[in-house]
Amino acid sequence: MALEGGIEDYMLQCTSKQLFGVECLGCGTQRATVLFFRGEFAAAFHMYPAIYSIILLLLFVIFNLFVKFKYDFQIKVGLLLLNVVIILVSYLIKMSPYF
Repeated sequence: MALEGGIEDYMLQCTSKQLFGVECLGCGTQRATVLFFRGEFAAAFHMYPAIYSIILLLLFVIFNLFVKFKYDFQIKVGLLLLNVVIILVSYLIKMSPYF
């Protein structure tokens, strides 16, 4: 059984956008991930600017499961805080026309 459409046909809808008409902090993550794996790196960044810092955090956490570092907890917290800042700033910029 072959899949007719692309992976876009199976993406989840944003409940916040459906109910309230306002995008959430994670809107664009799925589409940016698909763009990233298709090699459209600039488009992925424009879709969701935190995509690269999230991928970096995930890669570090997975790598840290096998290799332990002296300051691994501090690195994870730093990467997590970096993600939070990027997500919040990009969300505020995206929503600025509505303020």
